[in-house]
Amino acid sequence: MEWAIEVRDLSKVFDRYTAVERLSFKVPAGKIFGFLGPNGSGKSTTIRMLCGIMRPSSGTGTVMGHDIVTDPEKIKQNIGYMSQKFSLYEDLTVEENLNFFGGIYGLKKQELAQRRDEVLETALLGAKRKSLAGILSGGWKQRLALGCAIIHKPPLLILDEPTAGVDPVSRRVFWDILRGLSSRGFTILVTTHYMDEAEHCDLVAIMYQGVLEGFGSPAELKQHWNEATLENVFIAMVQTHRSLSEEASV
Repeated sequence: MEWAIEVRDLSKVFDRYTAVERLSFKVPAGKIFGFLGPNGSGKSTTIRMLCGIMRPSSGTGTVMGHDIVTDPEKIKQNIGYMSQKFSLYEDLTVEENLNFFGGIYGLKKQELAQRRDEVLETALLGAKRKSLAGILSGGWKQRLALGCAIIHKPPLLILDEPTAGVDPVSRRVFWDILRGLSSRGFTILVTTHYMDEAEHCDLVAIMYQGVLEGFGSPAELKQHWNEATLENVFIAMVQTHRSLSEEASV
């Protein structure tokens, strides 16, 4: 089996604070991987290490077959990253933003035109191709940001809370697009605080205070915790840890 992401005993320590502790998991290529956890759980630190922009304190990892320590530039060429905050050019049109980012990724004129048209269709952006990015609604902006992230056809997408603040209808459309990309072979790592979205992932990891507390399919996690939903699993896990911390402090 081809692993899109593989980490073993990955840790990151800042002075005396351990942000990520001995993290190990494998994600097969072509899957949607939900990376969950409360704020401060170590998700962002882990993503920075996977993207090759932060060196781990210990442990090993590969992304699309490239070592996160010795080959970070290759990793950057093989990923598309989308942040929670809209960071595109609001004074450019949808089409111009796609052209700009395609140029950054080195796409030549003919290839860029082909990829731009494919992305407009994939992200359902065709109706807004001539619209300024700055006047788009939140849902359209997120689809444009996704389009710019996939313009160079990276095998791995890393999406950091891509639907935060977006209305439910737009969230559903966005996830329909993600499932379409996954069916075409893209591997997708997505962080989200919406547990109903996490239910649509093929695999889910739940982090808490830098430690991996759960990993598996949504069905496997719900069965293990004897809960009906991932939201209940998440709440039960957090409450268990808080209770243990309170007992230890007495």
